[in-house]
Amino acid sequence: MTLRLRLIACASLWAFLPAVAVAQPAPPPATAPAQALDPVVRQAVVQKLADAMRDNYVFPEVGEQAAAALTAALARGDYDALNDTAALAARLTADLAAVAHDKHLRVISQTSGSPGPRPGAGPPFRDEAGIVRADKLADDIGYVEVSGFPPPPVFKPALDRALATLKGSRALIIDARRNGGGAPEAVAYLVSYLLPPGPPVTIIEFVNRTPATREFTRDRTTTVSTPFTFAKVPVYVLTSKATFSGGEEFAYDMKTMKRATLVGEVTGGGANPVGPVSLGHDFMVAMLAGRPESPITKTNWEGAGVAPDIKVPSADALAAALKALGQAPAADIAAASREQTFAPRTVPLPGSEAALKRVIAMYATGKIDDALFAPDAVEMAHRSLPFVLEQRARYGALKSLTFRDVRMGADMYLATFDNGTAMVGIAVDPQGRALAITGFMPLPLRR
Repeated sequence: MTLRLRLIACASLWAFLPAVAVAQPAPPPATAPAQALDPVVRQAVVQKLADAMRDNYVFPEVGEQAAAALTAALARGDYDALNDTAALAARLTADLAAVAHDKHLRVISQTSGSPGPRPGAGPPFRDEAGIVRADKLADDIGYVEVSGFPPPPVFKPALDRALATLKGSRALIIDARRNGGGAPEAVAYLVSYLLPPGPPVTIIEFVNRTPATREFTRDRTTTVSTPFTFAKVPVYVLTSKATFSGGEEFAYDMKTMKRATLVGEVTGGGANPVGPVSLGHDFMVAMLAGRPESPITKTNWEGAGVAPDIKVPSADALAAALKALGQAPAADIAAASREQTFAPRTVPLPGSEAALKRVIAMYATGKIDDALFAPDAVEMAHRSLPFVLEQRARYGALKSLTFRDVRMGADMYLATFDNGTAMVGIAVDPQGRALAITGFMPLPLRR
């Protein structure tokens, strides 16, 4: 299965949907030329949003109701006083929520910056491609914190490195308390580590609406091969109310497959996958075009969340898991760790700056040069092109890049252009080819 337009609250670096992401270290504020929000623009955006809800929303009846509500509000003049792009995006998001009650559905203004992390996501922290740390605990217990599921080409190398240090553990604790979601194929890769090798097993199915129809198709994720397996060891998954979306899918999969004991709090309750729909004028909507369905339960966790097997406050989840494993409780991983075996890198990969310069120059041509991207990333680059060009055009020529941080596996650079600055990131493979571009150029991802 390829990376089509499906996303469940992937961490903000890899998604166009920063508002529902796990919080990351805040970059310096980006600046770009402002776009005037006049009545013609406002009406066009609202009408395009109504059409998108009517034609694409996974539940057609709800989409019709939302479209009718938006059209009525526009006719009443409810949006007339909203001359700020962020204010219009926030109001439209609220109006959609009042009808759809959907935790993923969101309107985003690309000119006004990130609306901030999803409520409850907690303070910023550092990770690498979704891996915060790995540790060896007492009595050969392994621990790994997974904060998100970026696209597999980015996620797999970091996860492989982290889990390789825990090979041979007699038990495994996977901390998903700060996991905001991501690509379902990345979820499937982690699940695959925990199941016996063999023929592919369906993990989750997706029921997808065909645009402008009331017809649906299905696709699925399955287990894949991994370097080794933890199939024979007990697994504990730590959850919190901030565990969301793809993070919840992982917990749900583990619970329905009876493969792990969940410890912590009921998760956030956001299941349905979204993809970007452009509304023009630098607005987009995170649109539900499908819904997940477990092959075991024939349903999902939307609205209800995933209930733990051992219910404790999230802050006490690690201590409760250790107690269940016959160990002395510890307040946190720093107290429990005997040896930290994986930490996120803090320096850029060789060649990432040069690769980012080439890709930024490529976007100025308006076309994709496949040779600049790793094979697994070419399709996503082509699909993201309209969204990237909408962002790229306003900045003008690149003047300089200054490395700032590593976030979610991307080397983040402060990019200075003729017309402003922005944080722009790139993940590269060992050959220096782009796996993904992020920052002011939002990529439409799955989940």
